[in-house]
Amino acid sequence: MAFDYCIPSSCYVIGLCLVLVQAHIVSSALIVGLRNHHNGQHRLPIGHANQTKCNLFVGSWVRDNTYPIYQSSNCPMIDPEFNCQMYGRPDSDYQRYRWRPINCELPRFNGIEFLNKMRGKTIMFVGDSLGRNQWQSLICMISATVSHTPYQITRGDPLSTFKFLEYGVSVSFYRAPYLVDIDTLQGKRILRLEDISGNANNWRNVDVLSFNSGHWWIHKGGLQGWDYIESGGAYYQDMDRLVAFERGMRTWSRWVDGNIDRSRTKVFFQSISPTHYK
Repeated sequence: MAFDYCIPSSCYVIGLCLVLVQAHIVSSALIVGLRNHHNGQHRLPIGHANQTKCNLFVGSWVRDNTYPIYQSSNCPMIDPEFNCQMYGRPDSDYQRYRWRPINCELPRFNGIEFLNKMRGKTIMFVGDSLGRNQWQSLICMISATVSHTPYQITRGDPLSTFKFLEYGVSVSFYRAPYLVDIDTLQGKRILRLEDISGNANNWRNVDVLSFNSGHWWIHKGGLQGWDYIESGGAYYQDMDRLVAFERGMRTWSRWVDGNIDRSRTKVFFQSISPTHYK
Protein backbone atom coordinates (compact mmCIF):
# COMPACT_ATOMS: atom_id res chain seq x y z
CA MET A 1 0.00 0.00 0.00
CA ALA A 2 1.36 3.41 -0.92
CA PHE A 3 1.71 6.25 1.53
CA ASP A 4 -0.48 9.32 1.24
CA TYR A 5 1.45 12.44 0.33
CA CYS A 6 0.79 16.04 1.28
CA ILE A 7 2.45 19.41 1.08
CA PRO A 8 3.96 20.75 4.31
CA SER A 9 1.61 23.71 4.65
CA SER A 10 -1.41 21.43 4.93
CA CYS A 11 0.20 18.53 6.75
CA TYR A 12 2.74 20.19 9.02
CA VAL A 13 1.53 18.30 12.05
CA ILE A 14 2.00 14.97 10.31
CA GLY A 15 5.55 15.98 9.55
CA LEU A 16 6.07 16.58 13.23
CA CYS A 17 5.38 12.92 13.81
CA LEU A 18 8.74 12.20 12.20
CA VAL A 19 10.27 13.48 15.41
CA LEU A 20 9.00 10.33 17.08
CA VAL A 21 12.02 8.56 15.65
CA GLN A 22 14.27 10.92 17.57
CA ALA A 23 12.95 9.93 20.99
CA HIS A 24 15.03 7.15 22.54
CA ILE A 25 12.05 4.90 23.12
CA VAL A 26 11.11 4.22 19.51
CA SER A 27 12.60 2.61 16.43
CA SER A 28 12.75 4.46 13.12
CA ALA A 29 9.09 4.40 12.44
CA LEU A 30 6.52 7.07 11.81
CA ILE A 31 8.25 8.88 8.93
CA VAL A 32 5.91 10.86 6.75
CA GLY A 33 6.48 10.63 2.99
CA LEU A 34 6.29 13.79 0.94
CA ARG A 35 7.15 14.10 -2.73
CA ASN A 36 10.74 14.77 -3.74
CA HIS A 37 12.01 18.32 -3.76
CA HIS A 38 14.51 18.98 -6.54
CA ASN A 39 14.69 22.77 -6.60
CA GLY A 40 18.29 23.33 -5.57
CA GLN A 41 20.70 21.99 -2.99
CA HIS A 42 20.08 24.49 -0.20
CA ARG A 43 18.64 23.13 3.01
CA LEU A 44 15.40 24.95 3.79
CA PRO A 45 12.89 24.78 6.63
CA ILE A 46 9.70 22.91 5.84
CA GLY A 47 7.59 26.03 6.10
CA HIS A 48 9.79 28.15 3.77
CA ALA A 49 7.71 30.15 1.31
CA ASN A 50 9.75 29.02 -1.71
CA GLN A 51 9.59 25.35 -0.84
CA THR A 52 6.48 23.30 -1.46
CA LYS A 53 7.74 19.73 -1.25
CA CYS A 54 10.23 17.81 0.85
CA ASN A 55 11.20 14.14 0.86
CA LEU A 56 11.44 13.20 4.52
CA PHE A 57 12.56 9.66 3.69
CA VAL A 58 16.02 10.68 2.45
CA GLY A 59 18.43 11.99 5.05
CA SER A 60 20.70 11.05 7.92
CA TRP A 61 20.95 11.00 11.70
CA VAL A 62 22.85 13.97 13.09
CA ARG A 63 24.03 14.66 16.61
CA ASP A 64 22.15 17.40 18.47
CA ASN A 65 23.26 18.17 22.01
CA THR A 66 19.98 19.94 22.76
CA TYR A 67 18.32 16.52 22.82
CA PRO A 68 16.60 14.52 24.25
CA ILE A 69 13.24 16.24 23.98
CA TYR A 70 12.08 14.64 27.23
CA GLN A 71 13.58 12.69 30.12
CA SER A 72 12.17 9.20 30.57
CA SER A 73 12.41 9.60 34.33
CA ASN A 74 9.89 12.44 34.11
CA CYS A 75 7.34 10.58 31.99
CA PRO A 76 5.39 7.85 33.78
CA MET A 77 3.83 6.71 30.48
CA ILE A 78 6.86 4.60 29.54
CA ASP A 79 6.62 0.91 30.38
CA PRO A 80 9.52 -0.15 32.65
CA GLU A 81 10.73 -2.84 30.25
CA PHE A 82 11.44 -0.14 27.65
CA ASN A 83 13.12 2.31 30.02
CA CYS A 84 16.87 2.00 29.41
CA GLN A 85 17.97 4.55 31.96
CA MET A 86 15.83 3.11 34.75
CA TYR A 87 17.57 -0.24 34.37
CA GLY A 88 21.07 1.19 34.39
CA ARG A 89 22.17 1.60 30.79
CA PRO A 90 25.45 3.49 31.34
CA ASP A 91 25.55 5.55 28.13
CA SER A 92 23.12 8.22 26.98
CA ASP A 93 24.54 9.50 23.69
CA TYR A 94 21.99 7.46 21.75
CA GLN A 95 19.38 10.00 22.87
CA ARG A 96 21.20 12.92 21.23
CA TYR A 97 20.41 12.31 17.59
CA ARG A 98 17.74 13.72 15.32
CA TRP A 99 16.69 12.92 11.78
CA ARG A 100 17.65 15.51 9.15
CA PRO A 101 16.31 15.22 5.58
CA ILE A 102 18.79 16.04 2.82
CA ASN A 103 17.18 19.19 1.45
CA CYS A 104 15.02 20.61 4.23
CA GLU A 105 15.05 21.16 7.96
CA LEU A 106 12.43 19.75 10.29
CA PRO A 107 11.32 22.20 12.96
CA ARG A 108 12.02 21.18 16.52
CA PHE A 109 9.04 19.45 18.05
CA ASN A 110 6.82 21.79 20.05
CA GLY A 111 4.07 20.16 22.11
CA ILE A 112 1.88 23.26 22.33
CA GLU A 113 2.06 23.86 18.59
CA PHE A 114 1.29 20.21 17.97
CA LEU A 115 -1.82 20.34 20.16
CA ASN A 116 -3.02 23.57 18.58
CA LYS A 117 -2.69 22.16 15.08
CA MET A 118 -4.35 18.89 16.09
CA ARG A 119 -7.08 20.53 18.17
CA GLY A 120 -10.22 18.40 18.25
CA LYS A 121 -8.58 15.50 16.40
CA THR A 122 -7.74 11.89 17.16
CA ILE A 123 -4.52 9.97 16.60
CA MET A 124 -4.34 6.19 16.92
CA PHE A 125 -1.39 3.81 16.83
CA VAL A 126 -2.43 0.26 15.95
CA GLY A 127 -0.24 -2.83 16.19
CA ASP A 128 2.20 -4.39 18.64
CA SER A 129 4.65 -3.03 21.22
CA LEU A 130 6.37 -0.88 18.60
CA GLY A 131 3.11 1.03 18.21
CA ARG A 132 2.81 1.16 21.99
CA ASN A 133 6.30 2.72 22.19
CA GLN A 134 5.36 5.35 19.62
CA TRP A 135 2.13 6.11 21.48
CA GLN A 136 3.93 6.55 24.78
CA SER A 137 6.74 8.57 23.25
CA LEU A 138 4.42 11.04 21.52
CA ILE A 139 2.57 11.61 24.80
CA CYS A 140 5.89 12.16 26.60
CA MET A 141 7.04 14.60 23.94
CA ILE A 142 3.85 16.63 24.18
CA SER A 143 3.71 16.52 27.98
CA ALA A 144 7.27 17.82 28.28
CA THR A 145 6.06 21.26 27.15
CA VAL A 146 2.47 21.22 28.47
CA SER A 147 3.00 19.43 31.76
CA HIS A 148 0.22 21.30 33.57
CA THR A 149 -2.56 20.85 31.03
CA PRO A 150 -5.47 18.69 32.27
CA TYR A 151 -5.61 15.19 30.85
CA GLN A 152 -7.54 11.94 31.12
CA ILE A 153 -6.08 8.49 30.60
CA THR A 154 -7.98 5.27 30.11
CA ARG A 155 -5.94 2.06 30.00
CA GLY A 156 -7.45 -1.11 28.65
CA ASP A 157 -6.91 -4.07 26.38
CA PRO A 158 -6.92 -3.67 23.45
CA LEU A 159 -7.60 0.11 23.59
CA SER A 160 -5.84 2.74 25.71
CA THR A 161 -6.42 6.48 25.27
CA PHE A 162 -4.73 9.64 26.54
CA LYS A 163 -6.80 12.82 26.15
CA PHE A 164 -5.49 16.36 26.38
CA LEU A 165 -8.77 17.82 27.59
CA GLU A 166 -8.08 21.50 27.00
CA TYR A 167 -7.32 20.84 23.33
CA GLY A 168 -9.72 17.99 22.64
CA VAL A 169 -6.85 15.86 21.32
CA SER A 170 -6.94 12.09 21.84
CA VAL A 171 -3.88 9.89 21.36
CA SER A 172 -4.72 6.18 21.46
CA PHE A 173 -3.07 2.80 21.18
CA TYR A 174 -5.01 -0.22 19.94
CA ARG A 175 -3.21 -3.51 20.45
CA ALA A 176 -3.61 -5.80 17.45
CA PRO A 177 -0.24 -7.48 16.68
CA TYR A 178 -1.61 -9.18 13.56
CA LEU A 179 -4.09 -6.42 12.65
CA VAL A 180 -6.50 -9.16 11.50
CA ASP A 181 -8.84 -10.77 14.02
CA ILE A 182 -8.16 -13.54 16.52
CA ASP A 183 -11.26 -15.36 17.76
CA THR A 184 -11.61 -18.10 20.35
CA LEU A 185 -13.36 -21.31 19.28
CA GLN A 186 -13.72 -24.20 21.72
CA GLY A 187 -10.91 -22.78 23.80
CA LYS A 188 -8.54 -22.39 20.84
CA ARG A 189 -7.27 -19.10 19.43
CA ILE A 190 -8.00 -18.82 15.72
CA LEU A 191 -6.01 -16.34 13.62
CA ARG A 192 -8.41 -15.36 10.83
CA LEU A 193 -6.42 -14.15 7.85
CA GLU A 194 -9.45 -12.88 5.92
CA ASP A 195 -11.37 -11.28 8.80
CA ILE A 196 -10.57 -7.90 10.32
CA SER A 197 -13.99 -6.50 11.21
CA GLY A 198 -13.72 -7.13 14.95
CA ASN A 199 -10.62 -4.97 15.27
CA ALA A 200 -11.33 -2.53 12.47
CA ASN A 201 -14.63 -1.30 13.88
CA ASN A 202 -12.51 0.54 16.47
CA TRP A 203 -10.45 2.36 13.84
CA ARG A 204 -13.22 4.35 12.19
CA ASN A 205 -13.54 8.13 12.40
CA VAL A 206 -9.90 8.63 13.41
CA ASP A 207 -7.90 11.50 11.90
CA VAL A 208 -4.44 9.87 11.88
CA LEU A 209 -3.96 6.09 11.84
CA SER A 210 -0.47 4.61 12.20
CA PHE A 211 -0.34 0.83 11.73
CA ASN A 212 2.48 -1.62 12.28
CA SER A 213 2.76 -5.40 12.14
CA GLY A 214 5.55 -7.90 11.65
CA HIS A 215 7.36 -9.65 14.49
CA TRP A 216 4.39 -11.54 15.88
CA TRP A 217 3.87 -13.36 12.60
CA ILE A 218 7.12 -15.30 13.03
CA HIS A 219 6.94 -16.00 16.78
CA LYS A 220 6.75 -19.65 17.80
CA GLY A 221 6.42 -21.56 21.04
CA GLY A 222 5.26 -19.57 24.03
CA LEU A 223 5.27 -16.30 22.10
CA GLN A 224 2.97 -17.57 19.36
CA GLY A 225 -0.32 -15.72 19.69
CA TRP A 226 -2.63 -18.29 18.10
CA ASP A 227 -3.37 -22.04 18.05
CA TYR A 228 -4.77 -22.38 14.51
CA ILE A 229 -4.80 -20.31 11.34
CA GLU A 230 -8.01 -19.99 9.34
CA SER A 231 -7.75 -19.05 5.67
CA GLY A 232 -10.16 -19.68 2.83
CA GLY A 233 -12.47 -21.66 5.10
CA ALA A 234 -9.75 -24.16 6.04
CA TYR A 235 -7.91 -24.50 9.35
CA TYR A 236 -4.16 -25.02 9.64
CA GLN A 237 -1.94 -25.87 12.58
CA ASP A 238 0.77 -23.90 10.81
CA MET A 239 1.72 -22.54 7.40
CA ASP A 240 4.50 -20.53 5.78
CA ARG A 241 4.60 -17.48 8.03
CA LEU A 242 5.40 -15.05 5.23
CA VAL A 243 2.44 -16.36 3.24
CA ALA A 244 0.23 -15.86 6.28
CA PHE A 245 1.64 -12.37 6.77
CA GLU A 246 0.95 -11.44 3.15
CA ARG A 247 -2.63 -12.70 3.32
CA GLY A 248 -3.27 -10.83 6.55
CA MET A 249 -1.84 -7.59 5.17
CA ARG A 250 -3.93 -7.92 2.02
CA THR A 251 -7.00 -8.17 4.23
CA TRP A 252 -5.87 -5.06 6.10
CA SER A 253 -5.13 -3.06 2.94
CA ARG A 254 -8.49 -3.97 1.40
CA TRP A 255 -10.22 -2.75 4.55
CA VAL A 256 -8.31 0.55 4.45
CA ASP A 257 -9.09 1.07 0.76
CA GLY A 258 -12.77 0.31 1.27
CA ASN A 259 -13.47 2.03 4.59
CA ILE A 260 -11.17 5.01 5.13
CA ASP A 261 -12.21 8.48 4.03
CA ARG A 262 -8.94 9.79 2.61
CA SER A 263 -10.23 13.37 2.69
CA ARG A 264 -10.28 13.11 6.49
CA THR A 265 -7.88 10.38 7.61
CA LYS A 266 -4.16 9.98 6.98
CA VAL A 267 -2.97 6.36 7.09
CA PHE A 268 0.60 5.18 7.66
CA PHE A 269 2.01 1.67 7.80
CA GLN A 270 5.29 0.22 9.03
CA SER A 271 6.16 -3.41 8.48
CA ILE A 272 8.63 -5.49 10.48
CA SER A 273 11.26 -3.48 12.35
CA PRO A 274 14.52 -4.20 14.12
CA THR A 275 13.97 -5.50 17.63
CA HIS A 276 13.30 -2.62 19.99
CA TYR A 277 13.47 -4.19 23.43
CA LYS A 278 16.03 -2.45 25.61
